[in-house]
Parts: sequence; structure tokens; C-alpha cells
Amino acid sequence: MPRMTIGELARSAGVGVETVRYYQRRGLFPEPPRQPRSTREYAPDALELLRFIRRARGLGFTIKEIERLLALRRSRKDARDLVALLTGKASELEREVRELHAAIHVLREMAAKCEALSPTERWRLFDTDD
Repeated sequence: MPRMTIGELARSAGVGVETVRYYQRRGLFPEPPRQPRSTREYAPDALELLRFIRRARGLGFTIKEIERLLALRRSRKDARDLVALLTGKASELEREVRELHAAIHVLREMAAKCEALSPTERWRLFDTDD
């Protein structure tokens, strides 16, 4: 695969150019040197790295967590640290799903009560945490 401009790289990875620049500013993604009187050109392995970052973001990993994933990827250590990171993220997402289900339940209850209440009473539904 030939070298790519930032636009070609972004398109190939399914992200925007500003996303690539953001990852560069955050230190997740290296910026290649600029050739004299030329644009920066990205090597083919840059696409693999960008897709890795995009996939991790899609799975809910934060930038800090992706930094850790990339460090583990570079170190090629055994799987224990990676497994711990992955299972920790899965547990965190499960907790968030439970919290979202609870919020959905409360919203549905509030909606069901809303019709029978006066306009003033409707807004009091937000005054309580039950």
C-alpha cells in the first residue's frame, strides 16, 4: 500500500481529518515529518494503528485507556494485563447499562404520571430522586 495524505488516511479509517489531528495532539498517533515543500505522508502501518484506536473508542475506551492499550500493544507482554483491562472495561460498561436501565424505568414512570398532574406538579417530578 502506498503512502497516504492525512485525508486519504482518515477516509480509509472511517474517521475525519480532525479526529486524526486530535489523536496526534493527544499523543496516541504519531505525526510523520513533513518533507520539504510537501505534505506529510503516512506509512501503511498508520492505517492499522488508526483503525485500532477507532475500534477501541467504539468499544467505549477513553483516551487514557487507549494509551494503556497502546503501551501494552507495544510491550508485547503476556495477556494478563490486557485481559484485566478488557474485563475491567466490560464490568464498567455493565454497570453503566444497569444505570441506564434504571434511568429508563424512572423516565417511563414519570411519563406515566405526567398526564394526571397539573402543569406545576409535572415539574415537581424532577424534584425527587425516587
